[in-house]
Amino acid sequence: MRLYGNGQNIDIRELEDSAGFAYLSVSRTLRKGQIGSDVLHLHDTFGPEQTPLHWYGGPELMEQYYPIEKLRFDDYPYITKELHSAAIIERYWLSTAGVFFYIDKEVPLFLDQDEQVLRFTAKKELPYYTYDDEFVFNYRIGVAADAREAHQKAIERVLNQPVDIPDERMVRQPIWSTWVRYRRPISQQTVLEFAREINAYGFKNAQLDIDDLWEVCYGSLTFSTITFPNVTEMTETLREMGFRVTLWVHPFINKNCDPWYTEALSKGYLVKSHNETIGYNTKWWNSGENEASYINFNNPEAVDWYRRRLRELQDLGIDNFKFDAGETSWAPADPDIEGPTALLPSSQTVNFVRMCAEFGGMIEVRTGWGTQDLPVFVRMLDFDTRWGWNNGLMSLIPTLLQMNLNGYPFVLPDMIGGNVYGDDILTKELFIRWLEASVFMPSIQFSKTPWDIDEESITISKKFAQLHETYADYIIQRMRLAVSHGTPVNPPIWWLDPTDKIAQTIYDEYLLGEDIVVAPVLAEFATSRDIYLPKGTWRDGNTNRVHEGGRWIYNYTAPMDMLPYFVSATFQLN
Repeated sequence: MRLYGNGQNIDIRELEDSAGFAYLSVSRTLRKGQIGSDVLHLHDTFGPEQTPLHWYGGPELMEQYYPIEKLRFDDYPYITKELHSAAIIERYWLSTAGVFFYIDKEVPLFLDQDEQVLRFTAKKELPYYTYDDEFVFNYRIGVAADAREAHQKAIERVLNQPVDIPDERMVRQPIWSTWVRYRRPISQQTVLEFAREINAYGFKNAQLDIDDLWEVCYGSLTFSTITFPNVTEMTETLREMGFRVTLWVHPFINKNCDPWYTEALSKGYLVKSHNETIGYNTKWWNSGENEASYINFNNPEAVDWYRRRLRELQDLGIDNFKFDAGETSWAPADPDIEGPTALLPSSQTVNFVRMCAEFGGMIEVRTGWGTQDLPVFVRMLDFDTRWGWNNGLMSLIPTLLQMNLNGYPFVLPDMIGGNVYGDDILTKELFIRWLEASVFMPSIQFSKTPWDIDEESITISKKFAQLHETYADYIIQRMRLAVSHGTPVNPPIWWLDPTDKIAQTIYDEYLLGEDIVVAPVLAEFATSRDIYLPKGTWRDGNTNRVHEGGRWIYNYTAPMDMLPYFVSATFQLN
């Protein structure tokens, strides 16, 4: 069907019409200066009972509301960006009516959202590529029986699914990072002392991550011999102690970091703006204004140069890397770089992340755009050490659900207790509740340690690290199902009954697979909470009491050392 009007031609095509599923495309070709804009009415009702709609998907955000009707956008360019923690920006929205919308990657997309509508606008404006005359506004609509069926169809048609699982040891044992505990700079002596403490207190490890600042200068990818006099000796000692070693790296070079900066600049390895006033200039959290540049991962020669220097670090005994940043917003605006112009600027994120994944399943990245196929952990962006929605503990589960429903099931939660930035204070209660909330997620990551708090925190932390390890085989099983079938590792609780109106709005519980309901306490000073159990028969993981689902448990008692969770009555832990 073709619609004419307002100077535009809109093609609506039936792509598929099979039993239980309809699939359409809506497309129009626009010229520079024209604007295409279509609207979703967020609060429509559906079905004979006029059930209110709820929506999922959309971007990762600092205040990660779930469902997403509470989000607000105003002429919001839909690219990966550090602002608001928008590191994952899949163009995918899913409703409880069993309808999904997917907007093609080539569309220069802007969002507006208020209490009533979510507006998708296509226009040739920065930060997108603006030097051609035509562009296409194309999106797909899928309609299935319910949200679960629609999401599975979306996985098969528009969202990639992983080709393999990441490193299993990162699932089974905690990751330890120097970042929050030591900040910068870090030293060989400090790293070894940290490892000895971890072992002395009886904790296991997946790996120890050496974070900021180990380099001669930012972008050198060369150890400072002042703080790290013998890297090979250090990595050998750590290996003897049972540790693998990862290293924090980033895609920037500061201008004072020579000879590496001069080499990159002279060989065309840096991102340059079309705007000559901006040139190669950018800023990141470890530089001043216009004092750094961003490596051009759209340039294959720059990728080879960066990758070769990482391999040289591995020759020193570094096992792998924690890749930070990678969002489009770090590069100079209006980039003059290689690649299909319709995919700029976010193709920079794609090429960076795909380069990272070449180093295997032991890495972590923190951003993505159509990279769900990669068998690597994707880390949530830095959380603050707070209780609330403002990038605190309350946002943890909504972020987990957002990532899973965008096709990223291998989620690495941020460090237990957050990053303790600014005036934030990490209390014992917040540390323990954060750990409990993370137990049934794919991995656990410590930086502030339990022994930084007190003896009881050590005991409680060991208990929950062991609980995570007990269920690690099941987590890995669900990861393999994500590979074979595209199913989320940690779905929302409505996954078990997509028609359950109460489950559709629950933001503070999650599933591990389809057999464990997790309902952590997320409020300060709380020692009880109300828990909604989805469809099924459930055995309390703490008391062994059996409950029927589809109903509330009110005032469930959960002192600080207790995590409320429920296991399917038919589940057998191998």
